[in-house]
Amino acid sequence: MWENRFKASKDYVFGKAPAQFLLDHAAYLTPGATALSVGDGEGRNSVFMAEQDMKVTALEFAPTAIARAETLAAEKGVTVDFRNADVLTRDWEVDTYDLTAGIFIQFTGPDGRRKIFNGMKQATKPGGLVMLHGYTPEQIAHGTGGPPSAENMYTDVILRAAFVGWDILECRAYEREVQEGRGHSGLSALIDFVARKPA
Repeated sequence: MWENRFKASKDYVFGKAPAQFLLDHAAYLTPGATALSVGDGEGRNSVFMAEQDMKVTALEFAPTAIARAETLAAEKGVTVDFRNADVLTRDWEVDTYDLTAGIFIQFTGPDGRRKIFNGMKQATKPGGLVMLHGYTPEQIAHGTGGPPSAENMYTDVILRAAFVGWDILECRAYEREVQEGRGHSGLSALIDFVARKPA
């Protein structure tokens, strides 16, 4: 589905600028640190992390999105290790990344979400961070982006339950006007989550 969506668009579906979430949390993007961007799409977030002098690996399933991401990285003069991967079936690294990010990766329901979150947790180094950003169920009424399924959305309870035992630095739901390409446009119901893996 996503490959078809990217192929149908002549421009970047979500724009070239990073998600506002990353800009808001740029203090966590430590130069020299390793980062993994999950479900990276057309590269706007991984490229921004690379611009902060992080060593970035990006996972994406759609070949058209990866090609655009590589073009964006070249435009910005940065290097990102783009990998074609199915995040629902891949073998995840162990204790590898200082920061693991999933931004608007709500393309799956509870079972898929559990697999992805467990993979992200496994891939993060002890003392490292997982950063998640997405929609809450209230987003469906707005209709300004994201899937039409409430079960794909995040809530405070879902995120806290998925990271029991971690140091939760932020778990905040709010509404904001979002203008991130044609894919995310308008008043949106969002949630930010940052948690540190036990050392």
